[in-house]
Parts: sequence; structure tokens; C-alpha cells
Amino acid sequence: MGAFALTGAAMVVAGALSPAVAAAEDVTPYVIGGHDATEDYSFMVSLQSDGNPFCGGSLIRPDWVVTAAHCVDGQDPAQISTRIGSREYSGGGSEAGASRIIVHPDYQPGPSGADIALVQLDRAVEQQPISIAAETGGAGTPTRILGWGQHCFDQNCQEPPLVLQELDTKVVADDQCVKFTAGKEICTDSDTPDAQGCFGDSGGPQIKGRPGSWELVGATSRDGDEDPMCATGTGIWTDVTVHAEWIEQNAVS
Repeated sequence: MGAFALTGAAMVVAGALSPAVAAAEDVTPYVIGGHDATEDYSFMVSLQSDGNPFCGGSLIRPDWVVTAAHCVDGQDPAQISTRIGSREYSGGGSEAGASRIIVHPDYQPGPSGADIALVQLDRAVEQQPISIAAETGGAGTPTRILGWGQHCFDQNCQEPPLVLQELDTKVVADDQCVKFTAGKEICTDSDTPDAQGCFGDSGGPQIKGRPGSWELVGATSRDGDEDPMCATGTGIWTDVTVHAEWIEQNAVS
């Protein structure tokens, strides 16, 4: 199925495993099996083009966002806007533009283990950033994913959900994912049947902890099995924790 960048009316973003429009015809595109956010996530970022959300991200500094490389590789920062810290992508929180994009030098489409990028905002925002966890944790570690991916099973439904979606997930064994880079990616599943991230959710956070004490572990990357339907199996998240040093070196004003 490919990466989880949004395809359709909003925009098409070149991504890992080439998420072409044709591929979207075979998927159910949203945080499938999720529900409206149960709390405010100050660090949640909606990356937008002309007011349309196309990927997610996580605020890690007052003026820096971490996202998936396939969301922003080759993009002009001037064409990207953001909304930070709101449950709704169309209002609330803070708005900022993008001034710089830094794609990980090892990124390439496919299982490179480096589907990660930094976006510098054109101003610092007041929302509380999220800390990067010291480590993700082994199989069985409870996590949660967030995103504004498209909201219905109908491929002609182009509008994303107004309200941020969340889904409780968990880390599973590496061998449950295909085309997977062990040690640099997180193989992820959910106890909720037929539930997973999908198109539009790319770059968004995978977090662990509890309300008021969340830590960032992953950035949404792509599908984790051979089935073209998003919700039928595992998903893959770039392990942000293993890139913490690269982030520290590059997320500077």
C-alpha cells in the first residue's frame, strides 16, 4: 500500500513505496478503528497546504517539528503551513509557517529506516513540545497513534475528519512487519480489530506514557504487511528515539 501521506483532493505527496493515487483506490484511508481525541495534545501538528492537511507531525521544540521524510522531501517550505495543539485541523491552537526543511541524509523511499525529517517553523509557538523517549520499549509496550487521515471507507470521500483521531496501539515483534528495518523502525499493531493508521496520518506521532506525561517514540511511516488494506495488519513507524542525536544536532535556531 505504501506510505501514509494523504492522496486525493488535498494534495499528493511523493512518499515511501510511492503512495500514488491509484494505490489509494485499494485502501480504507484514515486512523481506522480510532475515535475522536479524548484529550488535548499540545504537541500535535497538522501540516497543511492551502488549508488542507496532508501529514502530521510532533512539536519537539517551540519552533521545530519532527515528521516523516516522505511528507516533505522536495517540498518548498513556503508552501507549507501548520496548526499546532488543536483537536481540529481547521481552527484553534497556533498557526505558523515553515522556514526550513531538513530531511535525514539516509532517507530514501522504502525501508531505509530514516523516514524522518525536521521542519523549522517561522516563529516559536506557545504550545508545550513533547519530549523524545529514551527508548521505545520492546514488544508489548503500549503506545498511541494520532492523525487526521481521511475518515471514511468510500474512496470518493476526500474530507479528513475535523476532529483528531486517536488509536491505542502496541509495539509488536519485528518479524510481524515486512520490508522492515530492525533497530530503526517500530512494528506496530492494535488490539482493536481492523484498526491502524492510513493515508493522511504520515509523520504523526506514536507516543507512550499516560495523559499529561506522554513521550514521543515514533513518526508514522507506512503499512507493515503485504495486504493493501491499511487496517488488516501491522503498520511501521520510524523510531524517533534512535534518531535523537541527529535531531539534537539539527533542530537548532
